[in-house]
Amino acid sequence: MTIHTAIKKNRYTPSDKEQSFLDTVENAKYDRQIIAGIKKFTTGKVPEDMQDFYSPEELQALEKIKDTGLDVEARMPVKITRHYFEQAKNSIPMQVLVKASPKETYDLDGAADPGKQMTYSPVEGLIHKYELGLIYVVGTCSAHCRFCYREELIAKKEIEREDGTIAAKGMAQIGDIVAYVKDHNRIVADNGGTHPKTGRKRLREILMSGGDPMVLANKQIAAWLAALSEAGIESIRLGTKELAFYPDRFDETFFDMLDKFHIAYPETKLRIMIHFNHPDEFLKKDENGDYIEVSGGGLEWLENTKHAVTQLGKREWLTVDNQAPIIKGINNDPDALRTMQREMKRNKVENHYFFCGRDIIGHKAFNVPIEEAWAILNESQKGLSGVETHARLSITHYKGKTEVVAVSNEPAAGIPGGENGVVVMKLLRGAADAPDRGKITILGRNPEAIWFSGYNDRVLYDEAGLFEGVDS
Repeated sequence: MTIHTAIKKNRYTPSDKEQSFLDTVENAKYDRQIIAGIKKFTTGKVPEDMQDFYSPEELQALEKIKDTGLDVEARMPVKITRHYFEQAKNSIPMQVLVKASPKETYDLDGAADPGKQMTYSPVEGLIHKYELGLIYVVGTCSAHCRFCYREELIAKKEIEREDGTIAAKGMAQIGDIVAYVKDHNRIVADNGGTHPKTGRKRLREILMSGGDPMVLANKQIAAWLAALSEAGIESIRLGTKELAFYPDRFDETFFDMLDKFHIAYPETKLRIMIHFNHPDEFLKKDENGDYIEVSGGGLEWLENTKHAVTQLGKREWLTVDNQAPIIKGINNDPDALRTMQREMKRNKVENHYFFCGRDIIGHKAFNVPIEEAWAILNESQKGLSGVETHARLSITHYKGKTEVVAVSNEPAAGIPGGENGVVVMKLLRGAADAPDRGKITILGRNPEAIWFSGYNDRVLYDEAGLFEGVDS
């Protein structure tokens, strides 16, 4: 169902209650010591201890393709914090995560607008898919993952919109979002609980994303939290990788703001959606490069990261969930995922989703084959308890969030096309039609497939309609 993008300019004035809360919020200053741009490395304008982060050969290869159609920074700008460098210098997976490589642009196949998000953008900066609204509140992060699923946003690329115009994605504005939420929910209420045009229910939940909301000041985050609550949003998610990039951002002023928000809006639920890709991002290592066991169980964390997670865990009125894609050269490793899942749950962080790679520009440099990703996650969960293995493997189809449920290793007897086994997928959340939830698709195996297109000729049963219009 197409929802045409409209750009509005709604002025927003906080209520007395909001303003009273906002007046108590304290901003703080942070020194992330960010290095932005590969030129800083090629010209030696980085601190001395960072000058060998890229080898001379790596820099030469990047310089060779600069200002050409294969320029990696045209695809995704380079950015790293001092904190992340300190961990990454002794971690190959972390280096792969933030270091630019010519491999990124060898094959630039991919979608300009992954997931056809602009199809579901009723106002600038809002994606209203499922029964959830995602808002772009900022267009950058403290550091940049090379595999970023929002490379078109971070790199400020122009994309084609539903009305045929071409422009970069803009940021959400409080007035526009509040007006949309109220209007949508009024229409839903007047129509007996369902929107007459989109079929959606009441909008109850918003994900603050971007970019990373934690690069904003406390007052800016607080303004969003209060305004969304006033608009009738019952649950607010804050998506962030700042615990990996700069955990000191989770300081006393931030927690004080959260506490005061909870006092002012006790019925609004907060969910902090964090993003650790690999245990090297939060665990200490000994001189041999091994994780350090703690007496009584568990592994030793970095002090500032542990402090932040502990403080979040003390606040029983919010929850913390980790989710991450499985990316080639970073975490396509069952042992790393097993360690991460165990340590997350041990420290009151739920394991939410692991994702197959998206169809971003240049995705072939990052994506692990779908069946391999399933095998990696399945293997990683052997030896974990039931509560540690809540994470599922998800892949985002244009029809909605889809789970890779199972991959068989034996032939599917009696099923033409299943001679080498089958892949079972289930639609978890329909982008347009909620009733499609739970419908399945069965595919003949293709161990090389990194995206749905790898199964176009292997569709055995498609109740979910993931391959509608594809000749099989």
